[in-house]
Amino acid sequence: MEHRFEQEYKMIGLKIAYFRKLRGMTQETLAEKLGVATSYIGQIEAAGMYKPISLTTLFRISQALETPPHRFLDF
Repeated sequence: MEHRFEQEYKMIGLKIAYFRKLRGMTQETLAEKLGVATSYIGQIEAAGMYKPISLTTLFRISQALETPPHRFLDF
């Protein structure tokens, strides 16, 4: 059985993907801005994956996408 917070993590990943695409950015470009592997971004964004991320990472993604962090947390 999936816990609610796992579903919310998946929603965060989908929102990151949405805002990344809205900015015309590829996973590779975002990964380069953050200094992480492209596969890490793919894991975060994958709808079927449960990949928790730290607040630090969320804020770094927020800065890279020029999107307020709360936008990723609105459910």
